Amino acid sequence: MASDLSPNPADMPPSETLPPAPAAAPNTIFYGPKGLRPVWRILIFLAICTALFVGIGAIKPLQTFLRSLAPKNTLTPLSTLVSEGISAAVVLIAAAIMTRIDKRTFADYGLPWNQAFGKRFWQGIPLGFAMLSVLLAAIWALHGFSLAGLALGGGAVVKYGLLWAIAFLLVGVFEDFSFRGYLQSALGEGIGFWPAALILALIFGALHLQNSGEAIFGAAMAASFGLVSAFSLWRTGNLWLSFAMHASWDWGETYFYGVPDSGLSATGHLFNASFHGAKWLTGGTVGPEGSWLVFPVLGLWALAIQFLIPAKRPTT
Repeated sequence: MASDLSPNPADMPPSETLPPAPAAAPNTIFYGPKGLRPVWRILIFLAICTALFVGIGAIKPLQTFLRSLAPKNTLTPLSTLVSEGISAAVVLIAAAIMTRIDKRTFADYGLPWNQAFGKRFWQGIPLGFAMLSVLLAAIWALHGFSLAGLALGGGAVVKYGLLWAIAFLLVGVFEDFSFRGYLQSALGEGIGFWPAALILALIFGALHLQNSGEAIFGAAMAASFGLVSAFSLWRTGNLWLSFAMHASWDWGETYFYGVPDSGLSATGHLFNASFHGAKWLTGGTVGPEGSWLVFPVLGLWALAIQFLIPAKRPTT
């Protein structure tokens, strides 16, 4: 009778004991090799955001207060700060919940807290403002834009400048983290970075059609900016550059130059400005974002990111 000559694992020295086979990764309609599938992650994130927004919307005293802060279709620094602060808090709370579900960190969603207000952020501030200034200078050169003196003086200059800076930083956090943060991370994992960036940019642009005075051309610009923002994420690995560029562009439009921002006018702006000429040049009611000249400027913007911002080094 043949004998079993294979060694008994109990009799083997520790160094020769075979490790247990790793458990097979689940592969079901809900789970894949990397955990919960992207489509379910996105739906859960959106469901949490929706529930939070619905809950906030049901607080009637808060809604009455928000409506009292600004006339319809007009931006004020306080109304923007409060409404965008709430919106930014909602998406960050939803993402914090998702870190538990996904077993990931905010850095995986493009938001490393240890880089907050660091080098990339301070590079983005002058870059966004410079690109807006280039656009307005081009419109001015073609006799479509002019400044007519200061609209503010004294302490109001500092007051409104700071309020609008904080308000538009919150705008950047809300909009860019929503589309280039969590959703980009989850959708990109499923279909790839650039297909996800394109889809989200188109949705981002379409949502701008809800703004009063906005037009198809302005929405196309917003979508194109979404791609520039995605490129900055691709280039740096985080959203701090994008937050700063977005905030300083909006701050320049609304506060510094005092021109319409996505079709909305604002109170508390530094300069009195006016547009005159063809709509293709000035952007009409949309503001400079609706000018045909915005697309060459966006191309220049992408080139500036390419040449001025070093690429993210791959981790080993």
